[in-house]
Amino acid sequence: MNFSLITDGQVAADFSQDVWWLWVIKAVLILAYLLLSVVFVLVFERKVLGRMQTRRGPNRLGPWGWFQSFADAPKLLLKEHVWPENVDKAIFFFAPTISAAAAFTVMAVIPVGPEVSIFGHITPLQLADSPVSMLFIIGVAALGEYGLVFGGWSSRSSLPLIGSVRSATQMISYELALSLALVTVFLFNGTMSTSGLVEAQKPLWNVLPMFPAFVVFFISMFGETNRLPFDLPEAEGEIVAGAHTEYSSMKFGWYYLSEYTNMFNVSMIGTTVFFGGWRGGPIITWLFSLWGGDPNVGWLPVLWFTLKIWTFIFVIVWVRGTLVRMRYDTFMKFGWKVLIPVALAWLVLVMIGKAISTFAPIEDSALSGLAQFVNTYRPFVIVVFVILIMIMLLVLMAPEKQKEAETAESDSGFIRPAEEFDAFAGGYPVPPLNGQALPPSPRAERAAAGVSAPQVETMSEEASHE
Repeated sequence: MNFSLITDGQVAADFSQDVWWLWVIKAVLILAYLLLSVVFVLVFERKVLGRMQTRRGPNRLGPWGWFQSFADAPKLLLKEHVWPENVDKAIFFFAPTISAAAAFTVMAVIPVGPEVSIFGHITPLQLADSPVSMLFIIGVAALGEYGLVFGGWSSRSSLPLIGSVRSATQMISYELALSLALVTVFLFNGTMSTSGLVEAQKPLWNVLPMFPAFVVFFISMFGETNRLPFDLPEAEGEIVAGAHTEYSSMKFGWYYLSEYTNMFNVSMIGTTVFFGGWRGGPIITWLFSLWGGDPNVGWLPVLWFTLKIWTFIFVIVWVRGTLVRMRYDTFMKFGWKVLIPVALAWLVLVMIGKAISTFAPIEDSALSGLAQFVNTYRPFVIVVFVILIMIMLLVLMAPEKQKEAETAESDSGFIRPAEEFDAFAGGYPVPPLNGQALPPSPRAERAAAGVSAPQVETMSEEASHE
């Protein structure tokens, strides 16, 4: 693993020939690209889920049902605007626009392709960039969370408030893990510029040397987008629809649009940071080299960028059709006790490697010998790191396993827990917490005593006759 600086941290794209009307054209193209992508992904998701679940999916509107999204949009626009009682109307109205604006802003700093000629001006296929573009993306993504928090709070209703609180805690937990995973990539490449990251991956995509960081990022992006199995803020069986339960018509449509746009945002970030951005892979480059072509010039890289994004989208839909929703406490423990410690451990390892590479040129240095050892036995070092991570996870999860075993042991003999638990104490049924257990059902007690249901009925009839 080579930890040397690949770039100097500066912007790799050249915006010197950009004029104001080019900025307008790029902004309009970004907006159109995201809107058309969302329209297409709505049908794509229903088609893929239908095939995975042995259903037909949409098949009435247009050829093979591909016009279903064009029917959904007018329905959202034409439905009645409902204003629930006691809502804070100003915040209730502007909350969805905050989420939508943040979702549409992220792509402004994502490079879609190399420099091309637009009406005689050489310009990169990117609206803007800076040495801290990735920090801008993380900040804007966090700002979009305020839309859900304000929407749930301004509804003045219990279920939306619960959904907004869940969304905030989920964002904090999984954004920490996601940010730590990205920090290791910034440290490895020596830049936080999106165009600089793409340029740094010219010899090798980051997914290979930074694979542990990619795994953490891949899991965390489901928490960032509130998608299954991490859609706890919108748990329909518990809190109806989360923060936007009280929303209707296009006010709900903005939330709906921002969620699907965020799917493309995390896909674009994953493509840019880990999979070389708009650059074609080694196989594509080799195929083009057979006739002396270059797949990374002109408008063709937009195709590679789009294919990589849609690969991410397909995996997101695939996960939704495969996995079920996690329990909320398990979900939070997974974020704080698994993802964040793994991301921190990998960050420490990358920092040690960076320090070794920095001091390696010093003659007769102990760090120079250590650097040579790491480069020589690189697979062994990675295996040792993975084993240490597994041991750390086992140590962290051991107390939870012990508690579960004790609870299972107490339940196996139909022994009531020390703390009496009444599921209807508050007037409505609630599930037991950790360490609590429901009393055994009459049927389970009869089965443990070896008494069948007909015998119980006969005994009850004899008692009534007496």
